[in-house]
Amino acid sequence: MNRIFSGIQPTGNLHLGNYLGAIRNWVRLQGSYECIYCVVDLHAITMWQDPAKLRDNTREVTAAFIASGIDPKSNIIFNQSRNPDHAELTWVFNCVARLGWLNRMTQFKEKAGKHRENASVGLYDYPVLMAADILAYKATHVPVGDDQKQHLELSRDIAQKFNNDFEIELFPLPEPIILGVASRVMSLRNGNQKMSKSDPSEYSRINLNDSADEIAQKIRKAKTDPEPLPSEVAGLVDRPEAENLVGIYAGLSDSTPEDVLRDVGGDQFSAFKQQLTELAVSELGPIGEEMRRLMSDPAEIDAVLRDGGERARALSRPVLEEVFEAAGFLRG
Repeated sequence: MNRIFSGIQPTGNLHLGNYLGAIRNWVRLQGSYECIYCVVDLHAITMWQDPAKLRDNTREVTAAFIASGIDPKSNIIFNQSRNPDHAELTWVFNCVARLGWLNRMTQFKEKAGKHRENASVGLYDYPVLMAADILAYKATHVPVGDDQKQHLELSRDIAQKFNNDFEIELFPLPEPIILGVASRVMSLRNGNQKMSKSDPSEYSRINLNDSADEIAQKIRKAKTDPEPLPSEVAGLVDRPEAENLVGIYAGLSDSTPEDVLRDVGGDQFSAFKQQLTELAVSELGPIGEEMRRLMSDPAEIDAVLRDGGERARALSRPVLEEVFEAAGFLRG
């Protein structure tokens, strides 16, 4: 069976964009792939994190995985720092990857901004750690959104160069699984900005642990325009907030924007928001409830992460031994 690796940073406030763009797709990949889902806390510390919050956020992401329907028994769920093989393989890959490759990574430029000289080395080297995350398990497929495609290409380049340098077919070249219609969810307050956990306004996003009342209030206050909904997708051009709400409805209902507009074209936003609220509460309400239950007793979450970490390392350690042998490290 083909193997998937994917991860989410534990930076708090998991929201609807994370669910529709990643987690729900991961749930659906169960059974078709051998799945490894990781809370990537080593990636998180490329930007400073409060240690207590990092621990809480790691548990919250794990709770979201389980509450959304990822089975920790048939899949592996763990936090990255439990398996030192990720860091060990990163160093080997640092010696394989080329500076020119990393210099082309656009996400570092975006995250570091104008103060690049003050950014951590870890933030610059983040894509190499991502390659190690994937290739430590010889993952064959990686679910990706638009912002990660370039990093997956780097993983493939590193795998290919390692294989060529050491004349060994050790690593597969992982293939992307492109996510679906609602993979890019925008802010409820500004349809031109991606929904983000760092937005200071709580009304910009629907958090996965929001109550039914909070979901309803946020959708009610979501920014719209005065025109009724169009009957065709072409009518959403230059209407980013309308396009976003239609896309969210399509994502939650497993349909397309075309299907949605066939049903609601001509309606006022007040009526459409009511339908969207009912749909969002029915889909997200049980997830939030289960997340709150799990977070009330972290022992269950910690046991899942501990078990997942042990199972992850049982897979990755033989791969690392192959790497060390190929590289000429004297072992034993």
